[in-house]
Amino acid sequence: MTRQGRTAIAFIGIGLLIYAGVYLVAERLVYRNGHSNPFFKIATTEVKAFDWVILGASHAMPLDFADFNGQMQSETGLKIINLASPGTGPLYNRFVLEAFLRGHTAKNVLYVADSFAFYSRTWNEDRFGDAKLLRATPCDPATAWLLLQYSRREGIDWRAVADYVTGFSKINNRERFQKDVWEGELQFDRVYRPSAAAVKSRIAYLFSDSGREAALARYMTEFAKLLELAERRNVRVVVIKMPTPGQFRALLPNEAAFYEAMTAAVANRGIGFNNFSAELDEPHFYFDTDHLNRVGVTELFARHLKAILMAPVN
Repeated sequence: MTRQGRTAIAFIGIGLLIYAGVYLVAERLVYRNGHSNPFFKIATTEVKAFDWVILGASHAMPLDFADFNGQMQSETGLKIINLASPGTGPLYNRFVLEAFLRGHTAKNVLYVADSFAFYSRTWNEDRFGDAKLLRATPCDPATAWLLLQYSRREGIDWRAVADYVTGFSKINNRERFQKDVWEGELQFDRVYRPSAAAVKSRIAYLFSDSGREAALARYMTEFAKLLELAERRNVRVVVIKMPTPGQFRALLPNEAAFYEAMTAAVANRGIGFNNFSAELDEPHFYFDTDHLNRVGVTELFARHLKAILMAPVN
């Protein structure tokens, strides 16, 4: 080997060592600052057997804000873990559940359904490559392998796999020293002031894609696969729709089609579907256009969720 070749190899080796060191530091920061990422919760929980796993997008997340999850566990005597994350549809939630069930067990899944999550790949395939999720997901060979399988089977962009394996988003995270807290949790005690402009902007953001009929069929199929996964593992599923203000509900597009499709999907498997959309209409139950605040989740828990969580399995 020539001197130039040896120099090049040494240069590459030193570069890889430096990168590995930076990756190690970034990974340690994930564990130090982790909080809301579902894979962080899976990796750090000492509990192996749960009574309930909560899945869904951001509407499910307030059930774990300010240790409300701990309050629910205290009042029910049950082991509950909330693995919801913002803007995630049934495909990503199936990925989370499959990863969870590798090393843990659950008797029940509470799936918080949102129509927007069934109408676009933005909230499904594209979420796998979202830097905010990747940079807060701890490194794990089994998760990397599962992500690779989803890339092959479900059309997940290979760049998401490469990002996760190389830790690129973690190393380049400008918020690496900040706690991984979704902005909504910081507003948990806020009371929302109704705004028509804010609601319109929120709806436009959630339902930005066209071709919704085809998307609904596509992601109802993904939801069916989630139900099949739960059934194979003897996990009971209960589906709920969280309350939202009437001003927000009135602008939801294709909501009737979603409700019909979801009702049919759960009826075919004998699964309960509890639609609480219109339960808490007053603005003081929300911290923004459509997310329950502390008062709201407390009221919902007292009215309905406690009974659902404690209901005996038939």
